[in-house]
Amino acid sequence: MTASTPAPAPVPTSRPIRTAATLVVLRDGSEGLEALMLRRAEKANDQNSGASVFPGGVLDAHDRHLHPLCTGLDDAAASVRLAVPEGGLDFYAAAIRECFEEAGLLFANDARNRPVQLIDLPLGELATMRDAAEQGTDALLAMCSRHGWRLAGDRVVYFGHWLTPPGMPRRFDTRFFVALMPAGQEVRPDGRETVEHMWLRPADALDPARGLKLMNVTRRVLQQLDAFNRADEFMAHARQLREIPLNMPRLADGPEGRRAVNIEEPAYDEIGHLDPEGRGDARYALEPGLVTRLSGRVVRVVGSASDNSYLVGGSEGWASIGPAPLDDALRAAAPGPVRWTVPAQSDWPGDMLDLGGATLRMLKSGEGAPSLLLVEERMLFTGPDVATTGTNDAIEWIAPSRGFIHRPRAASHADAADVPAYRR
Repeated sequence: MTASTPAPAPVPTSRPIRTAATLVVLRDGSEGLEALMLRRAEKANDQNSGASVFPGGVLDAHDRHLHPLCTGLDDAAASVRLAVPEGGLDFYAAAIRECFEEAGLLFANDARNRPVQLIDLPLGELATMRDAAEQGTDALLAMCSRHGWRLAGDRVVYFGHWLTPPGMPRRFDTRFFVALMPAGQEVRPDGRETVEHMWLRPADALDPARGLKLMNVTRRVLQQLDAFNRADEFMAHARQLREIPLNMPRLADGPEGRRAVNIEEPAYDEIGHLDPEGRGDARYALEPGLVTRLSGRVVRVVGSASDNSYLVGGSEGWASIGPAPLDDALRAAAPGPVRWTVPAQSDWPGDMLDLGGATLRMLKSGEGAPSLLLVEERMLFTGPDVATTGTNDAIEWIAPSRGFIHRPRAASHADAADVPAYRR
C-alpha cells in the first residue's frame, strides 16, 4: 500500500485576489474561426512568462471614470449581466482598455456612432496615444474626449468567469469577454508586455506540435471556441448565455505531475475537500494501492482492480466496507483495530453500527442492495453507479465503490416529497 501524499507542503503565501478582464478577439480566416493570441514577454518571477494569451489585465481603480464614455451599456445593465451589485461596467471598460494597450485595438465609436478606424491615423500619433493610455485610465479618458470617441461596450460580450486556483502565488478573478476584430485597425503588440501576435484556429493553437505555452484557462477557452466554425456563431452563442458559472480549478498531483484540475473532472470535489488551501498534495488519479485519509473517520484503499475499500471508525474500533477481503494490507491501512467487516453490496443485519463517534446506518433502496451512511459526516457508501436513497440534508458526500468521493447530484425530476435519487 502507498500513502496518498507526502508530508503536506507549505501553502504558498498568497497575495490578495485581484480582479481582471480578458478580451478574446475573433475573426474569420480562410479555414474558419481564428482567435488573436499574444505572446507575453519573458519576465522573471512571472508565472505566465512567455505564454500565449488573450489581451487582458487587472482592473484599474480609475476604470470607473470611463463609465461616461461607454455607449450601448450602462453600469446597471453590466452589473446584472456579471451578477455583481455594482461596478460591472468596470470590467467592460478594463477589457477594452487592456486590449488597446496590449494589442493596439480600440473598440470605440466616433461622434457619428461609427466604429473608429485607427488605420487612418499616422503611426506616430497612434503610438503616442497608446503610450498615453498606458500611463493610466485618465489619459485614455482625455484621449477619447479629445477625439469625440466613446467606448463600444455593446460590441463586447461577456461569456466566462475564472478564478485562479488556491495555492498559486498570484490569483486573479477574471471575467472573459469576446468581440469581433474591428474593421480599419491592425494588431500591434506593445513590445513590452506582449512581443508577438498570431491569428490561429483554436485547434492549431491547441496542437502540441505548435509548442505554445498555454495556461489552463487559455486552453479551456480555446477548446470552447473550437466547437464553432465561424466567429459570428460564437458571438451569437455568447450573447444567449444566461447564467455563467464561476470556474475555479484546483491544484493536485498525479502520474503527470502537478496540474490544475477543472470543475467537471471526477476528482474535483474530493480535491476541494482534502485540500481547500491549495497545497497541491491531493490526487487526481487513483492508482491501485493508494491509501487516502478522507477524514478523521474515513480511510480509502484502492484495490488491484481499482475498486475502493473504505475503513470507517471511531473510539470503539474500525469497520471495513467494500469488496476486498480483510487482509493484512487493509489492517495496516486502518488507524486502529478492524473489528467489523461490512460488505456495502450485501445484506447487513441491523440498521445501525456505533463505532464510537462514528455511526453507520443502513439505507435500503427498493429491491437493490443497501448503502451505508456515515451519519456524522453525511457520507454515503455506494456501488459505482447506484441510485442511492436519502434526503438532501442527510447526504453531503457520495463514496462510491469506484472513483473519487463527490457531492450528490440530485435527479432533475426528483419529487421533494419522496426520497431523492443520486447518481454519479
